[in-house]
Amino acid sequence: MGCVMNIRKSIPDDAKGVAKVQVDSWKTTYVNIIPDEYLNQMTYKSREQKWKDIISNQAVYVAETNDGEIIGFSNGGTERSGVYPKYKGELYAIYILKTHQRKGLGKLLLEPIIEELKQKNIFSMTVLVLEENSSRLFYESLGAKKIDTVEIEILGKKLNEIVYGWENVRAII
Repeated sequence: MGCVMNIRKSIPDDAKGVAKVQVDSWKTTYVNIIPDEYLNQMTYKSREQKWKDIISNQAVYVAETNDGEIIGFSNGGTERSGVYPKYKGELYAIYILKTHQRKGLGKLLLEPIIEELKQKNIFSMTVLVLEENSSRLFYESLGAKKIDTVEIEILGKKLNEIVYGWENVRAII
């Protein structure tokens, strides 16, 4: 794992680090997928306030190096759309800085979200991933099944989001 020491539940003070990971990883992951104009207007500052609110209300976990730099995070909770009654939980996000991807961090960040869902007696989960985002292979490798495709629009560009589902999250970890 190299220098990664710690996965822990986030606190509001982590909002700055989480915002940086989100913005930086959007800019590397979604270049040529999401319009530049949209990516360029994403700032650390605008996201930091959002994450302060989210961290106070939702399950957010961070991965940090042993010198305290946040390099990834995960966020999840109850399923938000209500469209998939069979699935009670949802992984809202996992983002990892590009230089730290493909080292097993994704799975480590997924585990505490699943644990939180299990504590609420939630054993099924969805995740939405842009079709052009190659990280969807990560979910497929963990047994996620494609259950739907949803069209979204960002600054006039139509994009497909794939909805993946796990009927039993206990099978993941």
